[in-house]
Amino acid sequence: MNKPKRRKVAVLMGGWSAEREVSMVSGAAVTHALQKVGHQVTSIDVQRDMGALLTRLFPRPDVVFNALHGRFGEDGCVQGLLDILDIPYTHSGLLSSALAMNKHMSKTLFANAGIPVAEHRIANRDEVLAGDVMARPYVVKPINEGSSVGVHIIKEGDNEFPLKKSSWPYGRRVMVEKFIPGRELTVAVMGGRALAVTEITTERGFYDYDAKYADGGSVHVIPAELDKAVYDRTLQLAVDAHKALGCRGVTRADLRFDGKNLFMLEINTQPGMTPTSLVPEQAKFAGISFEELVDWMVENAECDS
Repeated sequence: MNKPKRRKVAVLMGGWSAEREVSMVSGAAVTHALQKVGHQVTSIDVQRDMGALLTRLFPRPDVVFNALHGRFGEDGCVQGLLDILDIPYTHSGLLSSALAMNKHMSKTLFANAGIPVAEHRIANRDEVLAGDVMARPYVVKPINEGSSVGVHIIKEGDNEFPLKKSSWPYGRRVMVEKFIPGRELTVAVMGGRALAVTEITTERGFYDYDAKYADGGSVHVIPAELDKAVYDRTLQLAVDAHKALGCRGVTRADLRFDGKNLFMLEINTQPGMTPTSLVPEQAKFAGISFEELVDWMVENAECDS
């Protein structure tokens, strides 16, 4: 990679979503790495006060590194503000971010692009709480949360439904998706290039929030032990999904493989940058250090204004 150009970079981190804690870890790691390669870095713990954020963004930085995760940070909201301010930022733009965060819309676009997805329906929260709206096993998901927040697998033989109205703070509309048994795969895409396929295994039953971020919560096998045709197809589907939503920068696609078919679950436009995160791990496998990765993201930052 070329010698980095020194820039004034503001790292947005924290926020007020369910993923605040993870974002703080990502932001700290990114800040340290960008300082190591010579950038002048300011870390901003974003609160629900846009006036305060605007104040912290003055004097105007050259680039914003968006290390926010979850709602308001990766769903187009912050991206829209940065577009208005005409400040280049990392990751995808407003529309791509909003589409990727809305699982129903992204799956609709994937299907239209010929990318296989699991059967799903959007149901009212009260319908879901009243009984099965799909044959078991199925998965209940918030439409617009990340990091498996609020995800529940409803299995055959479950006697007690795991959700109650008081335990579902994610809105009235709920995604109910056919559960795909099999192997959990993920692919990082960097500038339109797929880096590798990782298989994720966990003893927690599924790759939930704790499995993603707790030490020892999961095992990452890279490269995934797949037939070459399946491996190559997985890489291609990740690139296709990245393009279908008009993403840029770095994304991470999550898929399931049932032994015969691949299914695209979702694409993450703000993948984690924590010590246990998958994208830095795949970048390292591809010969790209963490410092080179985040510097590339800064150099390729854009805005939609």
